[in-house]
Amino acid sequence: MSKRKVLRGLVLAMGYACVAIGLFHVLGGNSAIPGASSAGPTVDSLGRFFGAIFAGYGLAWLWAARQSPIPATAVRWLAAVFLLGALGRVLSLAVHGWPHWFQVVLGIVELVLSPLFFWLASAEEEVPEAVQPRNS
Repeated sequence: MSKRKVLRGLVLAMGYACVAIGLFHVLGGNSAIPGASSAGPTVDSLGRFFGAIFAGYGLAWLWAARQSPIPATAVRWLAAVFLLGALGRVLSLAVHGWPHWFQVVLGIVELVLSPLFFWLASAEEEVPEAVQPRNS
């Protein structure tokens, strides 16, 4: 499979996943956060707010996926935001210890996918070398 197809598939999957996860948090509140079902109204409000922001982040991925070619700059910025979230999880782990196991899995996914997006970012913008004419 070409880098272009992998990039397009991952960007689309990322967009749909982020929109779905974001809306799940908007609708579910605390119950959408593993281990935080009784966290209270402040965390519920914060979670629903960030759920809306995350859905918007997903829409930005979907916007990028609809471009032809997919803009490398947009992919890099969106991947940087994703990586910043992963680094926030690492900081939380260092300050407060291990979270719910599902949050650890999400952090690993974020730490793996971010560099992959950086690597694939320009796949659709790369221009293949021109075919050289044969000497007869």
